[in-house]
Amino acid sequence: MKKIERALISLTDKSGIEEFATRLQSLGVEILSTGGTAKKLREGGVEVKDVSDFTGFPEMLDGRVKTLHPLVHGGILNQRDNEGHRRQCRQHGIADIDLVAVNLYAFEKAVADPGCSLGDAIENIDIGGPTLLRAAAKNFQDVTVVVDPSDYELILAEMLESGTTTLKTRFYLATKVFALTSRYDTAISHWLEAINVDSNDFFKGE
Repeated sequence: MKKIERALISLTDKSGIEEFATRLQSLGVEILSTGGTAKKLREGGVEVKDVSDFTGFPEMLDGRVKTLHPLVHGGILNQRDNEGHRRQCRQHGIADIDLVAVNLYAFEKAVADPGCSLGDAIENIDIGGPTLLRAAAKNFQDVTVVVDPSDYELILAEMLESGTTTLKTRFYLATKVFALTSRYDTAISHWLEAINVDSNDFFKGE
């Protein structure tokens, strides 16, 4: 297993992220990030490359499109021991992304506000985050994915020992991803099913 050389970090819950990213950087890991996470990391003294610089394509549509790009998902999903994948990555200039640290927009917190409109709720449905997480978890053979800050220390301890994480740990972290995305989609589904859309008045102003 190759060493972790590049990490993509994009977080709503940013607790502990400066220390985690600082220690990753000290181990020679390049940090990619977006928006508010990149700003917070820079303020903490971490050197960050914006995902838009990595892809050559700007964030757009009010932040709805940030990481949905072949250079990002190709970097996560390619199988490192698959020569066909490696050849295509070389052909298209796709660099490996070995670690993905992402958590999701706080949908449940947003809809818990009695004043939350349908439009507010929709804007708090995360698209890029679950896509990144599911891609990284699917490719757990090669990629370390983390959604829970309590797992930062485990990852760093293994990296200090070998430069990467164990397959056992990557599998454990991947199972946490699918549990999270399942709960997240269930929360969205339940909220949408419960709202009253009997009248077109509901959509006015949305």
